[in-house]
Amino acid sequence: MAAPKKGRSASAQSKPGRSLALILIAIAALTGGMFASGNTTPRLGIDLAGGTSITLTAVNEPGQPNAINKTNMDTAVDIMNRRVNGLGVSEAEVQTQGDRNIIVNIPRGMNSKEARDQVGTTAKLYFRPVLQREASGAATPASPSASPSTGGSAKPSASSSAKAGGTGKPTSGSTATPTVSSTTQGRPLTDALKAGSATPSATGSATPSATGSASAKASASPSPSVSGGSGDASKLQAQYAALDCSKPEQRATAGKGAKPGETTVACGKDGNVWNKFILGPVAVDGTEVKKAQAVFDTQGAAGWQVQMTFNSTGSKKFADVTSRLSKNTTPQNEFAIVLDDEVVSHPYVQTAITGGNAEISGSFTQTEAQSLSNMLSYGALPLTFKESSVTTVTAALGGEQLQAGLIAGAIGLALVVIYLVVYYRGLSLVAVASLLVSASLTYVLMALLGPTIHFALNLPAVCGAIVAIGITADSFIVFFERIRDEIREGRSLRPAVERAWPRARRTILVSDFVSFLAAAVLFIVTVGKVQGFAFTLGLTTVLDVVVVFFFTKPLMTILARRTFFASGHSWSGLDPKRLGAKPPLRRTRRPSAPVDPKEA
Repeated sequence: MAAPKKGRSASAQSKPGRSLALILIAIAALTGGMFASGNTTPRLGIDLAGGTSITLTAVNEPGQPNAINKTNMDTAVDIMNRRVNGLGVSEAEVQTQGDRNIIVNIPRGMNSKEARDQVGTTAKLYFRPVLQREASGAATPASPSASPSTGGSAKPSASSSAKAGGTGKPTSGSTATPTVSSTTQGRPLTDALKAGSATPSATGSATPSATGSASAKASASPSPSVSGGSGDASKLQAQYAALDCSKPEQRATAGKGAKPGETTVACGKDGNVWNKFILGPVAVDGTEVKKAQAVFDTQGAAGWQVQMTFNSTGSKKFADVTSRLSKNTTPQNEFAIVLDDEVVSHPYVQTAITGGNAEISGSFTQTEAQSLSNMLSYGALPLTFKESSVTTVTAALGGEQLQAGLIAGAIGLALVVIYLVVYYRGLSLVAVASLLVSASLTYVLMALLGPTIHFALNLPAVCGAIVAIGITADSFIVFFERIRDEIREGRSLRPAVERAWPRARRTILVSDFVSFLAAAVLFIVTVGKVQGFAFTLGLTTVLDVVVVFFFTKPLMTILARRTFFASGHSWSGLDPKRLGAKPPLRRTRRPSAPVDPKEA
């Protein structure tokens, strides 16, 4: 009989306690992390907790170049996230799945039809004149008029602290004023627009300060006129006075349902402060923006810019509104860019912009310029989406499905344990202990992966966990049968365990590799909840390898030294007589060759 190999394998055989200690320490550390993070239970998916799940797939417009890329998908996710959270849903989740899918999960308590209306459709983008607004902070000193330029762009003023952010909103802390100028064949003229901060009005109601932000309400404007059947001016003023844009629930309803021809109220964010507005009827529709693109100014110092081109109808409307607004004082010389009923920017006009081309410049980063150009070009969503699936589950049905899944898992586990006890007797202790370790690792990792990668335990994931019970038990059975084969050959338990392990190890790795490969392919090619099944199956397959190598094999090595198993007790599951073992193998010396009498 061949002895076990020397070297590293022999060392591992002689010190199995190290492997057991390692995996137990890992379980303790993960469990401690789970309790420390406060996430002691796995996050439940929509089908178990109740709610609405919408899967949207990006599609290319016929005859248009492929626009499906990471930048556009991320922009769409940001916009959709703002929409669903604007509905007052604090726990709604929007995330990409694969290259062209977006999953929107909305917890129970919200109208599913309203959610479907809000996500996936192209946003409403309007240009509305500002009739009244409030501004916080100190006003920026008035910017000087830009002079005509024959090339490059109008240089931004350094007197303002407003900065156009990635959503087109001004953010505090910048040293340059974003400007908008009309362009002819890409060459800017002088029509400067200043985005985001209040400027001193003719009445002196705003007070400049060194910080360069507005500190007084721009209330010098007269009461707005009302058109389009939205109620009289006093009613609108009452709505404006009662509006508190710092409260999410009021921001979510401000301006909802207002028709393009009506005067309305709205909210917008300047830096970190939410302000309220009264806006006039729509002057230019977002669909009349023919093209917008982010470009880098290589001839001047303006950096990243956004160039807008209007169609023929929009060009005339934009020229009319900028001509009219340029004759007013702050804030009635401003127009608001309104996206999904939220003001994302409100630049003021110094002179009419004609020709149908405008250029927004300032201290943009590349990402900020691309995001703003996407909003202007596509009315928010840079891609067209179609609904691949919509699932709405009530809380009661979700609870019933979770209970049914747990019962199915318990029944499957009980059947596996009964089979192991009946067929393998004492060895079933090793199998059950290994299953418990695998279950513990699976539970803890699922609880930790919820807040980490937004993993949610849905019904298909529960099915994957149930299937994993059989996969894990199969690995133990392969190992046990290899040990029994060695005992049938007449070997004692300790050498049988060490000789059986290399053969069982190869079979287990090949089997688990096939399972993991199937799970990976399923995860890649499917969308929606089926990915939950694939992810859970892949995770438990990896854990099966970890448990077999670091727990089952070392534990079996230790038990092989115990008399109950080593002596082949009838209840150990390794009784040589019950297994039909051959007589013990013994080493024998090869007989010497016969001596030739002549040679003697």
